[in-house]
Amino acid sequence: MTDSASSPTTTAVTLDTRGRPLRDLRISVTDRCNFRCVYCMPRDTFGPDHAFLPRQEILTFEEIARLAGLFTRLGVTKVRLTGGEPLVRRDLETLVAMLRSNPAITDLTLTTNGSLLARHARTLAGAGLSRVTISLDALDDPTFGRMNDARFPVAQVMEGMRAAEGAGLGPIKVNMVVKRGWNEAAVLPMARHFRWSDQSVRFIEYMDVGHSNGWRLDDVVPASEILAMISAEFPLEPMAPTERGEVARRYRYTDGAGEIGLIASVTQPFCGDCVRARISADGKLFTCLFAVAGHDLRSLVRSDASDEEIEARLRRVWNLRDDRYSELRSAETVGLPKVEMSYIGG
Repeated sequence: MTDSASSPTTTAVTLDTRGRPLRDLRISVTDRCNFRCVYCMPRDTFGPDHAFLPRQEILTFEEIARLAGLFTRLGVTKVRLTGGEPLVRRDLETLVAMLRSNPAITDLTLTTNGSLLARHARTLAGAGLSRVTISLDALDDPTFGRMNDARFPVAQVMEGMRAAEGAGLGPIKVNMVVKRGWNEAAVLPMARHFRWSDQSVRFIEYMDVGHSNGWRLDDVVPASEILAMISAEFPLEPMAPTERGEVARRYRYTDGAGEIGLIASVTQPFCGDCVRARISADGKLFTCLFAVAGHDLRSLVRSDASDEEIEARLRRVWNLRDDRYSELRSAETVGLPKVEMSYIGG
């Protein structure tokens, strides 16, 4: 077996059937989370009797590092660690250090709910993490508590944010999922709070990931409505994308107070420029956030398959990729047994 973490990457571009290159890899390190957000892990499904993945089925750090190294041979330069809540997995800084040793990974990031970030930020930064994205769906405790269904206070997320900034894990991006009837009144307070800061808020349309969150189109607050809401108080102007595959449409405040992002997977699909692959905690490869099935990589890495054989498998999967769920979203996609966000990573 070769050392994939330090193997040289190939220069050949790996394209799917629609000409989309592979650039970003999202790796879920656990399917567990200490929140029960209504759009991701609703408590009536993920209750005390829910069966999470057994430890032996979850990829080890060594297996993750090996796979990440092989993905860099196909063109991946950005790796994001997700969950579940990735910080509930012990010794995550060990994995960060292993991934950071691969020079082909130029951007190594983490998405977290921020609840445990204050105690881990400095260690993660020391291990080589580049930056963090923090999920925060409101600034007032009643609304935030209703969204996360864990009675977790905003103040502790803010403490984690400050710790991340102090450790150099910036610039920080803040993700806010907006669900009608739940937290759309929190949009303007979020915009007001983060103006003139180094943090950029990305307002995300409530998406039909998985099948347990009871998604309905009527629950979606369109990005255009969010934009109009904010622009009425703080005029905004569009910004040009910085690279292919950038999912957030960025807008800057005309008074120079920073920027926001809008992720409109429902009303303004961006499938045509999607350059992301995802690996679940138990080693399944998914080529779309809305996938109904994955490709088993765990059995490959736990077999006697060589790096070259696994790389060929990865390349074949991406070459055959034709996903465009958000462009096809219609009555025909309702009821599909899609994989849960907590399993695949957001």
